[in-house]
Amino acid sequence: MYEKLVGFITNYVEVKKEDIRPESRFMEDLGFSSFDFMSMLGEVEEELDIEINPEEAANIRTVQEAADYLEKISQ
Repeated sequence: MYEKLVGFITNYVEVKKEDIRPESRFMEDLGFSSFDFMSMLGEVEEELDIEINPEEAANIRTVQEAADYLEKISQ
């Protein structure tokens, strides 16, 4: 799930895959705006055929937290 997420991230911000770390924070480290983040989550929902809870998504700060959450709801 982590690698898939990295692929989505590179579609939204100009960051090289090798510069994305599990502890990278979406806003502070990767340069996401709130709109970018929510847009990416919408695309993730469509591509993976899952439903992301907006309240839970609001608590996601790092790439690893997002990957763990997506892993949990994909099962």
